[in-house]
Amino acid sequence: MEKLPLVSIIMPIRNEANFIRKSLGSLLAQDYPPEMMEILIVDGMSDDGTRKIIQELMKERGEILKTAAPGHHGNGDQTSIVLLDNPGRIVPKALNIGLRQARGDIIMRMDGHCLVDTDYVRRCVELLRKTGGDNVGGTLKTQGKNLMGRAVSVATSSPFGVGGARFRYTNRPGWVDTVFPGVFHREVFDRIGGFDEELVRNQDDEFNFRLLQAGGRIWLDPSILVTYYVRSSFRSLWRQYFQYGFYKVRVIQKRRQVASWRHLVPAAFVSGLVFTSLLSLITGNKLWGFMVAGPYLLTNVLASLWTARRDWLTLPLLPLVFGSLHCSYGLGFLFGLWGWRNFWHRKS
Repeated sequence: MEKLPLVSIIMPIRNEANFIRKSLGSLLAQDYPPEMMEILIVDGMSDDGTRKIIQELMKERGEILKTAAPGHHGNGDQTSIVLLDNPGRIVPKALNIGLRQARGDIIMRMDGHCLVDTDYVRRCVELLRKTGGDNVGGTLKTQGKNLMGRAVSVATSSPFGVGGARFRYTNRPGWVDTVFPGVFHREVFDRIGGFDEELVRNQDDEFNFRLLQAGGRIWLDPSILVTYYVRSSFRSLWRQYFQYGFYKVRVIQKRRQVASWRHLVPAAFVSGLVFTSLLSLITGNKLWGFMVAGPYLLTNVLASLWTARRDWLTLPLLPLVFGSLHCSYGLGFLFGLWGWRNFWHRKS
């Protein structure tokens, strides 16, 4: 029987006390041989008790938690778990810290807000071999902790909410431009480098875009599910998608190409909304104010009615959630055009 490859699972976290037991537990419950997995938890200096929970979980397993040490080893027939410090606190730094310590031939990224089925690692390893892809992943199944979270969940799992991001809603397997969180051959990082530490957000998009530009391929299998717990307040949702838009500009600058035109739509919408609103004020003609806002509001309501079939209680919130997604991303992108203006003519 062919020997299975060692899988290094890198988990960047910070203040995940509410989720870490479940997320780490789902990895420890995999049907992949435990001695052929290592979990590298890269902590951004959590101060909410996350580390204590990890230590308690290790104590329950009868293990002594290992900390950062070059050449760390596994625990016989158990999965090796290593806790690493990330003083920089942002995700790309954590991923690169994990990459430097990882020993596996397969690199798997996992989020502290995620849960995976027991066959996730095994099936992703099989997909890498079967498809010949450089990165593989499944469909993102979102969950919310409260009514607001449930509204965000259904909104970010719909084409109207997130455009052409197929990994969020498709039921058709195939080659795509990105997946979340991603399972890679180790040689991919040797070939094109690690994650861009300048990008607080969108570092996975930039990496996958760089991979595609280097001739790599990304495969999505929707029968593989990753459960992700979404933001549960308007404030956190707005901040998250504003940052997505803001850093998307820097990704475009660095890659000197737009991965998909869908990334430009929210900015065009917000620009049109602002422009027609100003025309309405200047000319005194209220019809200008409805040139963009009117069709959008109608489409938003219709999309909300259609999307709410999954959870009718979320219907009152869905128009606001959709509006927040589109406006925050669009504004973030426009602010990014200004914020990164000095980098447009520099070689990245």
